[in-house]
Amino acid sequence: MRHLTLCLLLASASFAQRPDTNYDETKVPRYTLPDLLTMRSGQLVKDAKTWRQERRPEIYKLLEDQMFGRAPGRPQKKMTFELASIEKSAFGGKAVRKEVSIKTAGKTLNLLLYLPSQTKGRVPVFLGLNFGGNHAISPEPGIKLATIWSRNGKTPPATAPESSRGSTSSRWPIEMILAAGYGVASIYYCDIEPDYDGGLSNSVRQAYLKDGKTEFAAGGWGAIGAWAWGLSRAMDYLETDKAVDAKRVAVLGHSRLGKTALWAGAADERFAIVISNDSGEGGAAISRRMFGENVKNLNTSFPHWFCGNYKQYNDRVAELPFDSHMLIALIAPRPVYVASAEEDKWADPKGEFLAAVAASPVYRLYGKKGIESDAMPGIHQPVGDAVGYHIRAGKHDVTKYDWEQFIRFADRHFDRK
Repeated sequence: MRHLTLCLLLASASFAQRPDTNYDETKVPRYTLPDLLTMRSGQLVKDAKTWRQERRPEIYKLLEDQMFGRAPGRPQKKMTFELASIEKSAFGGKAVRKEVSIKTAGKTLNLLLYLPSQTKGRVPVFLGLNFGGNHAISPEPGIKLATIWSRNGKTPPATAPESSRGSTSSRWPIEMILAAGYGVASIYYCDIEPDYDGGLSNSVRQAYLKDGKTEFAAGGWGAIGAWAWGLSRAMDYLETDKAVDAKRVAVLGHSRLGKTALWAGAADERFAIVISNDSGEGGAAISRRMFGENVKNLNTSFPHWFCGNYKQYNDRVAELPFDSHMLIALIAPRPVYVASAEEDKWADPKGEFLAAVAASPVYRLYGKKGIESDAMPGIHQPVGDAVGYHIRAGKHDVTKYDWEQFIRFADRHFDRK
């Protein structure tokens, strides 16, 4: 139980908030965001074609080289999908439950998939990584207990105890999602790479090392790049499942996995909708605001998450050649949703909202509406269209309210009203 407790406690919130952390809006420095629609040459982007063919590749390469790192593409060989188990009467007959082993890069990524039994035709799916193991998101006894990794990297991984079944199910209201006509797919993120500095030796990245010694080069992928890569491998499988509508897969994540979902959505355009929940610094929040967690906090507490180049901005945030609005804009014209929590000041809810606003001009190039006002919305008052946002009451978590908004957003954009 010790391993699971460590994993869940540290996953549910960022490391201890530092006493010098800024939570005062009057102390947010004056800043200017890099202009989304001005190319490096100085040319203004006035249409979707120029964005798509010229400006978007510039921004993507910048974020790849300076933040997330360069990851390999789909494995051309030695990736297999194996149906490990199937239960056709899950949740009392409401769903079909599958466990699929995705074998690639010397690792087995265990995918848990629920599909509603009563839905005709191919089913749209919400896909996301989980913190505590597949067995923890559902109380059903048939799911294989995961091998849980600790965050200190010193305690050997161990099979989770029976008592941990369903321990994080409040973050995954599977029956509610199924009732709305959606499937749910998830992988324990440590199947892809354990979340500690030095976890490379047990990561999919190990299979792609060139020198066998350096954890990652200045522009090489870190753990978040690896987790995003793993989401794409899950998508590879979903495209082969005849019960899944692979054209309507929404990728989502919470906290560090919200950062992961944004990068996965930027890197892999097969994801039809991208959802970030409380992703904060390194995700949806504007770095230049210096509110809550900041770049130096990230790179100090989690040196394995991003590429080496990102560390040069620890004390030079104003010199970042990008900011989070550019990450969000890479998802255009596909719908993107950003969610915040009122008490989660570490993640800077206002910074998350303002980034979504600042990304909206790209959606207008495509004739779509983003968020039309920079006035912070009230609690439980979702705003936006192709770019959506809400802030809810409560702390750093994923709640039923969040999921209700995600489902409504997907219903609207998947024409399932």
